[in-house]
Amino acid sequence: MPIALFILGFVAGIASGMFGIGGGVIIVPVLVTVMGFALQRATGTSLGALLMPVGLFAVMEYYRAEKINIRAAAWIAVGLILGAIAGANIAVSLPSDTLRQIYGVFLLYASWRFVEPRKWLAEMRNQKTVAAAPEEPRNMAWYWFVVLGVIAGIASGMFGIGGGVIIVPALVGLLKFDQKTAAGTSLATLLLPVSLGGAIVYYQNGLLEVGVAAPVAIGLIVGAFAGARIALGLPSKTIKRIYGIFLFFVGIYFIFRDVLFLAATR
Repeated sequence: MPIALFILGFVAGIASGMFGIGGGVIIVPVLVTVMGFALQRATGTSLGALLMPVGLFAVMEYYRAEKINIRAAAWIAVGLILGAIAGANIAVSLPSDTLRQIYGVFLLYASWRFVEPRKWLAEMRNQKTVAAAPEEPRNMAWYWFVVLGVIAGIASGMFGIGGGVIIVPALVGLLKFDQKTAAGTSLATLLLPVSLGGAIVYYQNGLLEVGVAAPVAIGLIVGAFAGARIALGLPSKTIKRIYGIFLFFVGIYFIFRDVLFLAATR
C-alpha cells in the first residue's frame, strides 16, 4: 500500500510540476475510485498531503528560470488561507451526493481549460493563424490577487485540489501571465501550508487519513520536481490535452456515478 500511495503521489506530482496545480485533482479521484474512500475523506486526506511543501524543488526550478511572480504568489497565498477554511466547512456540511456532482462539474470545467477544444479543432483543420505578440502581464492591485486566492481556496477546501486549477487559468486568461510563469507562481503559493485551516476541519471530523497522506506527499515532492523539469524544457500542449481528456472522463464519472453503477450491475 505505501508503494502504491507513493506512485499515486508521484504521478500527481508530475502533473503538479507541469501545470502548477496542487495534484489533488488526481489524488482525490484515485482515492475514491480505486481505494474506496468516501469523497469527503479523500478530500481531507488530499489536503493533508498538500500541507507539506511538496512543490519546493519544482518552485526552485521555476525560480531559477525566472518564471515566478513573487508579489502575486504572496497575495494569492493570503486568500488561499482564508478560502480553504470556508471551503472545508461547506464540504463537510453538504450531502455526499451533492458534493460529488459539484466536483464532477468542476472537473469538466478544468478539462475544458486544459484541452482548449476550439483551438485544437482549428489545428486539425490546418487553419493557420498569425501568432499574436506576447502580452505584458497586467499590473493588478493586490486585493484582486487576494480575491483570486479566496476563490481558489474555497475550491481547495471543498475538493482537496490545492487551488492551482483555478489560479493558473485566471493568471493566464485574465492577467495575461505566460503559461510557465502562471504555473510557477501557482506552485509558489502552495509552498506554505495554505490548506492548514481546511485540513484541520477535516481532521476534527475524522476525515483525514494521516497514514495515507504521508506517502502520497513524499511522492508529490519527487514528481513535482520531475514535472517542472519537463514543463521548462518541452512544449506541454499535447500533455495538457491528454490530462484534460482524463479530467473529462473523471468528471463524467462523478456526475453520473449512480447511473453507471446501476447499468453495470444489470
